[in-house]
Amino acid sequence: MKRSLIAAELVVGSLILLYIYAATSKLLDFGSFRHVLSRSPLIGNYAPVVAWILPSTEILISLLLILPQTRRIGLWCSFALMLAFTGYVGYMLAFTPHLPCSCGGVLKQMTWKQHLVFNITYSIIALLGIWLYQRPVKPETPVTHSAAFSD
Repeated sequence: MKRSLIAAELVVGSLILLYIYAATSKLLDFGSFRHVLSRSPLIGNYAPVVAWILPSTEILISLLLILPQTRRIGLWCSFALMLAFTGYVGYMLAFTPHLPCSCGGVLKQMTWKQHLVFNITYSIIALLGIWLYQRPVKPETPVTHSAAFSD
């Protein structure tokens, strides 16, 4: 297996794990997740809808990444979602004095600055995945036998 294919599979696998973990954490503690979203100055009024849309989107993107036919679309969606999360965290850091965290599980333990770095890193990982899957796959050179062995 080529290194670039292994790298691409690792990128996709890490994104799938991230989204499934994040969606599961949100859904398992849904009441708290929705409550914290309602305290956000940007999306507070839309918290009931956003609370369902976010984990649903994460699960949908995971499914797109799992299926080889939709993997490129899943990678582009991953990049867009991670950019949106990064923009949200950047905005909150820059303009909001009180920062409610709506993340679940281990991600909840991060500071907002750590979360920004984490989101930037995963944005780059998604972009790397797009690049790896857009590269043309060169066929391996077939092994030919010497003319001395032909009849």
